[in-house]
Amino acid sequence: MSIITWLNNNIIWDMPMLILMIGTGTYLTFITNGVIFTRFGTVMKYTLRTIFKRYDHQEKGTITPFQAVSTALAATVGTGNIVGVAVAIQVGGPGAIFWMWVSALIGMVTKYAEVTLAVAYRHRNNKNEIVGGPMYYITKGMGSKTLAYLFCIFGFLASYGIGNMVQANSLAGGLESVFSIPTWVTGIVLAILVGLVIIGGIGRIASVAEILVPLMAVLYMSGAVVALIVNASNIPAAFMSIIRDAFTGTAAVGGFAGATSMYATRIGIARGVFTNEAGLGSAPIAHAAAHTDHPARQGLWGAFEVFFDTLIMCTVTALVILSSGLWTDPNLDGNIISSLAFENAFKGGRYIVSIGLVLFAFATIIAWYYYAEKCVEFLFGTKGIIPFRISFTGVVFVGCISKLELVWELADLLNGMMAIPNLIALIALSGVVRKLTKDFFNDPDRKRLKNENFSKYIIIKKK
Repeated sequence: MSIITWLNNNIIWDMPMLILMIGTGTYLTFITNGVIFTRFGTVMKYTLRTIFKRYDHQEKGTITPFQAVSTALAATVGTGNIVGVAVAIQVGGPGAIFWMWVSALIGMVTKYAEVTLAVAYRHRNNKNEIVGGPMYYITKGMGSKTLAYLFCIFGFLASYGIGNMVQANSLAGGLESVFSIPTWVTGIVLAILVGLVIIGGIGRIASVAEILVPLMAVLYMSGAVVALIVNASNIPAAFMSIIRDAFTGTAAVGGFAGATSMYATRIGIARGVFTNEAGLGSAPIAHAAAHTDHPARQGLWGAFEVFFDTLIMCTVTALVILSSGLWTDPNLDGNIISSLAFENAFKGGRYIVSIGLVLFAFATIIAWYYYAEKCVEFLFGTKGIIPFRISFTGVVFVGCISKLELVWELADLLNGMMAIPNLIALIALSGVVRKLTKDFFNDPDRKRLKNENFSKYIIIKKK
């Protein structure tokens, strides 16, 4: 436990990894001429404005672009947006939120690039399903099966932790504390529900995700808006503290011990990466299955995903917490600050947070199952899927009834390790991203022909 904690605190989720992530995103921004920002209207046009568009199923792909981003958001929107933001403020001060914004802006480009590559290098497996992700663009584009295997091993193992046990434990604990439901009862019901969803593959997972994600987002955001209206007079001061403390640090306030600007920077960037997963390589696995006529068009959904996850949901959570003033209380654990901030604003607010966390946790479990299934498929072929499906469902029950301090730390370690081979691939294949970006943005309104060949833009080192 002490070794894993040291690795997480000093390497995997500290400056070395954060520099690699931010550096990769900055480099990708440069080589794409910052097109995600200079053409932000185009990003919104082909994401937010096309959510309910009907897609031609003659296009290559298995699910709609919105189902793909819903599946990806199902995995990222969750405890990081609620608990993670509270912890960032409590230990790094309000200035940490500013640096969370910075990491999100850079993360938009990183996620755009990895989704674009996932679609460019996707193919059909022996079940005639469209599959893709870092393991495929690492293998085909870099010719390195070793890095691809490492990514899949870390992703497969991480799914049992961050994508399963810790989510199930949070869900069961929340239901027990708020509604007095025994954890073993939650474990049985949750395992059955998860099994029923994942047995249907990406089609059923995506169908559930496209219902759950909007539902939980509307529920949570509605409660947050009410809380912000109640605390409206404190919002300007909250914004000012975020901007000011990002560069000056936060002096001791109430029970808050104070934080330097450097510490706020580290905490904010780390929490930002943790909540939107930009650079980890997980979300591209879902995006690769989407109906789309151009890799970069689906890449826009990757940028939108980070925008919504961090710049919208995390910001709203931060303002609710800061406007409540509870973050300075040393007796409050970061895990409950968000609930208390909502409850202080209006009676029943804690139920909004609790129900939100239940929905978020369930959505995360099913989304991470799909990520891990594709990792298992790459490592062992389709014959490994059934045993993995059985074990994954069983672990849901174990997670509900267990104490998981070590699992949390190990999951963080494996999650971070996933990022290393993916970030190496993003840098190595940045030229492909640049060419596909230029081709798409030259005429984003043009509908590409069915099965149009993009081979002239991509590197193939291994078929």
